[in-house]
Amino acid sequence: MGRWICCLCSRVADPLMLLLVLALGCNPSTAATASPSVPHVKPSYSFGRTFLGLDKCNACIGTSICKKFFKEEIRFDTWLSSHLKLPPSSLLSYSGNYTDDAKSWRLVDITRLTSKYQHDRADKRICTSLLKTKTCSLERALRRTQRFQKWLRAKRLTPDLVQGLSSPMLRCPSQRLLDRIVRRYAEVPDAGSIYMDHLTDRDKLRLLYTLAVNSHPILLQIFPDVEGWPFPRYLGSCGRLLVSASTRPLRDFFGAAPEVAADLALQLLAVLRSMATNDLHYFFYFTRVDAGTFGVFSNGHLFIRDASTLGIIDREEGSQLMDGQQEHRDIFSCLTVDCQSAFVPCDSIRDKHSLVMVCQDLLPRLLAGKFLSPVQERIDSFLQRCAHGLGEERGASEAMAELAEILKPLRSCDSRFAYRYPDCRYSDKY
Repeated sequence: MGRWICCLCSRVADPLMLLLVLALGCNPSTAATASPSVPHVKPSYSFGRTFLGLDKCNACIGTSICKKFFKEEIRFDTWLSSHLKLPPSSLLSYSGNYTDDAKSWRLVDITRLTSKYQHDRADKRICTSLLKTKTCSLERALRRTQRFQKWLRAKRLTPDLVQGLSSPMLRCPSQRLLDRIVRRYAEVPDAGSIYMDHLTDRDKLRLLYTLAVNSHPILLQIFPDVEGWPFPRYLGSCGRLLVSASTRPLRDFFGAAPEVAADLALQLLAVLRSMATNDLHYFFYFTRVDAGTFGVFSNGHLFIRDASTLGIIDREEGSQLMDGQQEHRDIFSCLTVDCQSAFVPCDSIRDKHSLVMVCQDLLPRLLAGKFLSPVQERIDSFLQRCAHGLGEERGASEAMAELAEILKPLRSCDSRFAYRYPDCRYSDKY
């Protein structure tokens, strides 16, 4: 009887029957020929402090989202494969999945402030420049600098504390902008204060390091998407990895259908318009654009995917630094760029600056050869004039209005454009 039950143990398929049979008991000695049971072991994901960059803290972005990594509530796409291996650490960005309830998952982008090669080079530069050694404690080395000692003593983040940093956002700083950074810095508990009393020494070093390497995560924090700013949502950081809402780069849409291309071009113009004219009187301009600068959410909405090349001019308060004062250089000025690189003077930026760059590098690749004559000729003619600077008599607003009038009749209203559908069916706005 025992032998019969054991045979049945190895053959039965119905889970309920299997439980019944197991309850009757099975002598292991009589089941030598049955397949051995394999215990279900939950996979263990091992990051290592090096992959996340936690071994470099507090010369890192932050630790606000580390728990979700270690609780497996953030997973890289490669973890869905059978091998469950971490992706190569040499990549600049990764596609991942994020959950709050372990049931529903959403796509996220997991990115580094710069490539691991550049990070390693910068780390080596810190050690060789400050301590004259090949390796060192980055935190100890940076804490000794004159700039950070000034940060430690400061009650408020002032323009002199950020002068010479390579971030375009800080080339023309105003006190109003710097107060906004401190008040909305998301890697610390929200104090709602313009004073840095709620920042520990560790917090100050992380903020300074982030601003010195890449201001992208700071821009996402101080101009959040929930307030209508065209940036993906900042979800947090762990070591030197940043997690934000996922977008597909604009390059993926260069071959899109004409109505999709027209819609994205119109959104691109709207983003440029909002960055130049907004209620807070900040003028945002690009120092460089490429096919990855902008991204598109799954609902068709276009956002700024990479804010690292955005400069800001405060039209309400103006810059608190004269261009001559920005020549101050130290190790924080040289973490990701050549120390000899020249700053763009604040007063040289014009309203049409970003539009001209977009006309040169992005719109031709998005709109070329998509439409019938004479519409295509009108678009090509405009882009040619725009790429050459529009002439002295034309401003950015008039130029964008001209192109928008050409493109508006070319877009359609259907479910592919979920961000405005079905509203577009009942509104003259679209």
